[in-house]
Parts: sequence; C-alpha cells; structure tokens
Amino acid sequence: MAGKGPKEIKKKQRITPYLLWKQRYLIMMSLPFVIWLIVFKYIPLWGWTMAFQEVKPATFAIPIWQRPFVGFQNFIKAFQDRLFAQTMINTLGISVLQIAVGTVVAIAFAVLLNELVFTRFKKVTQTISYLPHFVSWVIIASLAKNIFNDGGVIDSLAGTNLHLMSTNSPLIWLIIVIIDCWKEMGWNAIIYLSSMAGIDQGLYEAAQIDGANRFQRIWHITLPGIRPTIIVLLIMSIGGALNVGMERQMLLSNALVQDHTMVLSWFSYTRGIKSSDYGLGTALGVFQSAVGVTLLLIANKIAGLVGEDKLV
Repeated sequence: MAGKGPKEIKKKQRITPYLLWKQRYLIMMSLPFVIWLIVFKYIPLWGWTMAFQEVKPATFAIPIWQRPFVGFQNFIKAFQDRLFAQTMINTLGISVLQIAVGTVVAIAFAVLLNELVFTRFKKVTQTISYLPHFVSWVIIASLAKNIFNDGGVIDSLAGTNLHLMSTNSPLIWLIIVIIDCWKEMGWNAIIYLSSMAGIDQGLYEAAQIDGANRFQRIWHITLPGIRPTIIVLLIMSIGGALNVGMERQMLLSNALVQDHTMVLSWFSYTRGIKSSDYGLGTALGVFQSAVGVTLLLIANKIAGLVGEDKLV
C-alpha cells in the first residue's frame, strides 16, 4: 500500500458577517444546545470555589461569598490522607487495565463480527452482545460474586479455593476489568463496526485477487482503516483515566479487598459527602478534572506528533 503523502495545508476561512448570515439557520439550530451547555455545564462551575473554602454543615447555609476562605488547605488535607496514595494507584491501575484490555477485546470482537458472512447470525450475535450494557451493575455484581467468590462456580470447576475475590492484592483489578469487558464488549464494538463499514470494499477484493488470506486482509486493510477511530477513542479514554466511577468497585468490593478497590471517586464520596466535608470533596473533584484535562491534552499532543489524527 502506498504511503501517506504530505498533508494538504488548508487555508482557514475568515469569519465575516456574510458567512454568519449564510450559516444563520445552523447557528439558530445550535443556539438552544449552546444555552443548555452554558446553563447546566459552565455556570455550575462556580461551585468549584467550595474547594477553597471551609464548607461543612455549619457553614453550608452561609452565602458562598461569606464562607471562610482556606486557600489550598482542602487539597493539602486530601493529599496527606493516608489512603490517597493507594487510592491513586488503584485508580490508575484499574484504568490502565481497562483501557488496554477493553480496547483490544472490543476491536477483536468487532473484527470477528465484521468477518461473519451469515447476516442473520451476525445480527443475532450483535444484539445479544449489546444486552449486558443495559443490565444494572447490581445484577452484574450479584452474578459475578456467585462466579468468582470463594466456593463459587470457578472454585467448583477448579476443585480448590482460588481466593479470586478475597485476596488483598491487585488481582481484584483484573477481576473488575474482566467483568467490565464482558458487560461493555458488545457496546464498545459498535463504533469500530461503524468505522469498518466505511472501508472501501474494493480494497478487500483487490487484496483477495493478489492472494491475501483473511488474516492478511484484516491486518493490512481493516486495522489500518479503523486506526483514526482507535486513536480518537484512546485519547478520550486516557483523558478519563481518573474517572473510572465507583459503582462497580463498591458492589464488587468487600472488607478483604477494599484496600485495592478504593478509587478516587469513592474516596471523594467517603471523605467529602459521607463525612460532610464538602470543601474537601470538591477539592478532590477539581483535582480529578484538572488531571483529566491534562492527560487529554498530552495524549492529543502525542497523537499529533506521531502523525495521527488529533481529537482537537
């Protein structure tokens, strides 16, 4: 296949009154969304000021401009907490595993579905694979505990107690990621399947005439064809590395493994909302957002430096 040629330099179009008038209908259609975004996304960011104030039940009713200002004390208090370091390790460990395993599994499943020639069987398989995405984590966690807990299905098949969910080690990260992959595999494959549908079928026909087998067609046509999609999704996943949620960790955790299931969102809930220290909870949320945006920009910059399509 021919290599990429030099990128075309596109001249930026100047914004003029004539151009705005020409696009007036599109602007009017997008205006409600912009208003919604400002009202419900950006104005509430004013609440971030709580990260620099003492906000507890005794001061919560006080107007925001009259609350005691504490500077970065909430951040320092959070970073010095004995659980913060382990929480960050858990969050990053689960996130890295989820990005790596989840991406590979979703791409592999999408490729397998794309290679199916029986249309009816393909549609049935797709539908069945999407269904777990809509199942509540409460149900998923209950099923998972019956399978992975001591004396569960896996232990019965192995003939011994493997202690998969009772060993205080990072092994629980892998269990969480495996369960999440099973739940989200079909749903995550949708985007890759859509990207594969846009690949020119003439490339496959030409490769088949040249004697390429199925694996070679996948490796040299399918995967390069969806590479821009993979890069964009990876950039977005890296940006959300600290936002792994807490629902599945809370439901799959127990007293024996909680040291390795406590993630940043759960830590923020425990130290902030549950302990009624809203300033501390807000500080952790601001920290999480700042790190997420930083990781997003770094991943986006690296993608641009290596010649891939950037997110922005």
